[in-house]
Amino acid sequence: MAKPKLALIPATIGTKVYSVLPSDGDGDFAFTRATAGTRINSLGLIEEVDSGKNRLNYDLLDGKVYGCPHLLLEPARTNSITKSDDFNQWGKINVTVTSNSVISPDGTPNADKLIATSGSSNKVINQIVSANTYTASVFAKKGEFEGLFIGTGTTGAFFNLNTHSYRTQYQSAPTSYKIEKYNNGWYRYSVTFTISSSNSIYIGPNDNVSTSLAITGDGSKGIYIYGAQAENGTYPTSYIKTTGSAVTRNAEVANGSGNASTFNDSEGVLMFEGSAKNDAVSKRISISDGSFSNRISLDYTQVTNTFNLYISNKFISAVFNVETNNKLAFKYKNNDCSLFLNGFKVGVISSVTVPVGLDTLQFTDANETSSPFYGNTKQIQYFDSVLADSELEELTSWVSFQEMANGQLYTIE
Repeated sequence: MAKPKLALIPATIGTKVYSVLPSDGDGDFAFTRATAGTRINSLGLIEEVDSGKNRLNYDLLDGKVYGCPHLLLEPARTNSITKSDDFNQWGKINVTVTSNSVISPDGTPNADKLIATSGSSNKVINQIVSANTYTASVFAKKGEFEGLFIGTGTTGAFFNLNTHSYRTQYQSAPTSYKIEKYNNGWYRYSVTFTISSSNSIYIGPNDNVSTSLAITGDGSKGIYIYGAQAENGTYPTSYIKTTGSAVTRNAEVANGSGNASTFNDSEGVLMFEGSAKNDAVSKRISISDGSFSNRISLDYTQVTNTFNLYISNKFISAVFNVETNNKLAFKYKNNDCSLFLNGFKVGVISSVTVPVGLDTLQFTDANETSSPFYGNTKQIQYFDSVLADSELEELTSWVSFQEMANGQLYTIE
């Protein structure tokens, strides 16, 4: 197989997104994020990354770091919880908080114990937030109690901290929920819901039996919690720490890779490995001359779980789970274009004139502003000549079923 002309394999944190090829730096992406952000580091711990530096995030499989890091790009989000990991500063209803009780997901002893007072009554902590659609999340692990509640006074969910599962709704069910495994017994539990006026977000211990906020406590039994977040959006993003006021993590931009000598107008192959959120918002990676008429665009489209490949004004569509790690490759040549997904040819365009003037690769559409790509990038490769179908199959295939399952963060039992 030919050597790629441009190759991005995320390996270095810095003020640019550095490409392996070309070695002279022409393939590097300019990077912008005007605030700090967090990532999962090579030890599986939450770690802050300074403003202006890209984030290399490691996947966790069964709570342990798996494989090489990916480039994490996220939209702007604000954590409306003003004291995200100091739960003693929250409102308390028949609970006490013991600060700094155990090691948290960031590797330091700053996680709190949430303890139910004696008697049978509602037992929660709370913070008030304004009307909005929120995804509320918290890291939790079981103590003497094995249940967790997250929600508002009218909408919420009970989770089983022993089996790490959704147990039941509280009054109205949330729009969605998610459970993510971290290290040392920690899981991140999140629920998405809409509140029409200012209301409290509640977090409480639960006995895995009650279907209300009222449980029987004795002043010593509880659960462990860390890192609460309430963000305006339909899915949880990386943790945003707050210490007294709401904090915004700005959106990330990575553009400007390559030049006219990098890309071939006549023929070539663009390969991408990664994933994105299935949130009905278009996200694109493109090669262009800055115009929509001369572009090749990989598009995680507004139709959920659908992927479009645009060349000039024609496109190929494929349906797959965009939230898992996938390998895509697009071959372009006049009247001979094809799309490969995870080792299979899934679409062709047999009549098309390829774009001209290609000179920039960006994590947006051709204009470098619309449809920014937010997701995880494992690698990008660009070849300035076409590859045979057998080579494209190899480029987008997995070595084994085990590698495919692990790469997509599935556990084989």
